[in-house]
Formats: sequence, structure tokens, C-alpha cells
Amino acid sequence: MTTATKPNAHHVAIIGGGPTGLMAAEVLAQSGVHVDLFDAMPSVGRKFLLAGVGGMNITHSEPKEAFIGRYGERQDEVAALLREFDADALRAWIHGLGIDTFVGTSGRVFPSDMKAAPLLRAWLRRLRELGVAIHTRSRWLGWNDDGSLRIAGPDGERAVVSDACLLALGGGSWTRLGSDGAWVPLLQARGIEVAPLKPSNCGFEVAGWSDYLRDKFAGAPLKNVALALADQPARIGEFVLTAGGIEGSLVYAFSADIRRAIEADGQAVISLDLLPQMPLAKLQQALAKPRGKHSMAKHLHRQAGLDGVKAGLLRELAPAAAFAEPADLAPWIKALPITLLRTRPLDEAISSAGGVPFAALDDGLMLKALPGVFCAGEMLDWEAPTGGYLLTACFASGRMAAQGILGWLHPGHS
Repeated sequence: MTTATKPNAHHVAIIGGGPTGLMAAEVLAQSGVHVDLFDAMPSVGRKFLLAGVGGMNITHSEPKEAFIGRYGERQDEVAALLREFDADALRAWIHGLGIDTFVGTSGRVFPSDMKAAPLLRAWLRRLRELGVAIHTRSRWLGWNDDGSLRIAGPDGERAVVSDACLLALGGGSWTRLGSDGAWVPLLQARGIEVAPLKPSNCGFEVAGWSDYLRDKFAGAPLKNVALALADQPARIGEFVLTAGGIEGSLVYAFSADIRRAIEADGQAVISLDLLPQMPLAKLQQALAKPRGKHSMAKHLHRQAGLDGVKAGLLRELAPAAAFAEPADLAPWIKALPITLLRTRPLDEAISSAGGVPFAALDDGLMLKALPGVFCAGEMLDWEAPTGGYLLTACFASGRMAAQGILGWLHPGHS
């Protein structure tokens, strides 16, 4: 499928070698564009590879309406990105690289070997065959007065002249993997408004656990539990008790709403159901049974299966008076309030919210104030929970930006 670059081909510079930038490079090169891709790190796709540790969750198989709903306040904008490259199209594209996929029991989609590295290797091989030039250890520093790109590489700084430029620099999380948000002041200096970068898919802190809970259970997972925010349905899953709060996939599903509640009210209270499969009435009946000589801890274990970190958290957060009568504990077991005060730092977050507003872009993801400069991926102002939603939208936005660039280079291009 090699496409030879034409002698007088247009030249496009892509800044950022994550999934967004690589996908744009593929689409452009397949259309005969000469592509130079620059990345500040020693190799491309580093955050993509890290996301694959423990299983490369590439997308999700849930129905389209529910899928789009995962993007919350930006679902209309992201729906436009996914219109021509949705989860099914992404799976077909992966199959085209010779990588099979399967749907897990949770509906999440994985490569057949669960790994990111084989997929990335096959993809980079395709890009090389298409003539894409990848320049690592090459950091974008902004623009020169003549509009050329300032690129600092191993041999010093150089000016890169291109017909169009795509910025695909990621958000502000995982600085050590390249997503450092250093692009924000560079765009602001050109008059581009950027929504502040904030942690998304992140952990949260409480006022402080007791020494006992922290020392004994920090790092312990709470499995088969449910969390709920006010006026929202509960979600079942698992999360981890940390030394200062909570984190994990179930927490990440609520992270946007928790963060907004903290911003608005100074705190967020999330309700924890320690036994979501047991109705309240059944739990009350079980706990009302005589405990005889057994301790309360033993009674909770025998009648409700509560022990370990779950029992520890119940003891931490339920009022002491509730332990005087076992049946009085049932409502607390079903709705244990956890008060969250802060997000963990941005650099610890899996992803970030904020970035370039969609209002600053045209339909092809070109900055209205900087003709010929396009933005895509996580540096745009949207967010989504883990589960393949982040990657899917990044892939799709890279393709849309590439189509926008082609339209810019060839007016009337469809």
C-alpha cells in the first residue's frame, strides 16, 4: 500500500507522535502529502505504549448513543469527530494492520494479544512505507517571525517551513512521556484562548485517613462495589484505597463530575455501596441475626462477607453509634459517604480536561485565528473516562484534522 510522494507534493509538519499525530500522518501520506512528524521524546507513541501495560484497551463495543454519551459536555463535538471514524471503523483499521481484536466481558475492545507494542510496530512500518519522516528528540518551540516552525533537535534549532501544520501535542498529564502542556503559552502568545488544563481520570484526596486505615489498607482494591453521585445512577466496578484518598477505574468514571463539584462547592460527596448485589432489606435481615459471642467484625464477615479493606473503610466512615446494633449498619454499608476535597496533581492523571476550545476551530479543526495551523487530540477541550473512549476520539480527531488539512491544501477537496 506504499504511496510515493510526488516531486511537487505539499509539505505538512505534524508536531506530536501520539495516536492523533500518527493517524493524521497516515491519512496525509496516503494522499501523497510529504509529512514530517516531530516528537520531543526519544521515540513516538510512548504514552500509547504505557496505556497498553496490563491490557491495551483500544475502544469500546457499547451502542453508539451510550458511547457518545461518555463524552459528557462535549458529546456533540466529539460525535462530529466520530461520524466517519467510530469504534467499528477503528477496529477495522486495526484489523488492516494484521492485528486481531476481541471484546472482553466488560464490553471493552482489546488486541488479541492484549499488547500495544505489536500494533505500534505494524503501524510505524506502514508509515515508513508511506514515506512519513519521523524526527524524534525534536521539540517544537513555537514560530519564527516569518511563520516557520522553531524545532529544537539534537543538532540545535532549525526553522521548518511547511504548507500546513498540525499540533497534536496531547494534554498536560504524564510529563515524563511528553504530554507536558508546554504548548499552552505558545498558543496564548498568538492570541489563542486555552481553557486551563485540569486533571481528568484522576484520583482524589480526602481530609485524611486514620493512621490505622492508611497503614493497613493503602493500595488495597475494593472490588465489586458501587459508587454514585447525587442525581446520578450508581456504577459497579472497583477502585483502590490510596494513602490519601481513592483512585481507579470506577473513580475515573466520575472524575469530571467530582472535579466540577469540588470547584463549585469546595468538596464532593460520593456514596459507596459496599454490597451492591445485596438489597438493603436482605442485608438488614442478615445482620439482625443474633451474633452471640462473635465480635462485630466476625458477625459482618459471617453474615455479609464484609472484611479486609471494606470492613476497615466502614469502621472509618460510619458513626460509632451504628456499630451498637448490627442492623443499624445496613444503611451505611449501602451508602457510605466519602467526602473528597482535591484532585491528585495533573501530572499523575491519566488524561487532562481543558485545552483549545472547539469554538476556536473550524469544522476541519483549523484554528480560525491561525490559518494553516490545525489542532487535534487531547489538546482540544474535551474529556472522557477510561475504557477506550480517549483513544477512539484521539484517532478520530487525527483523521478529521488530516481531512481538514487536505481541504485547506486543495480547496474543493472532498
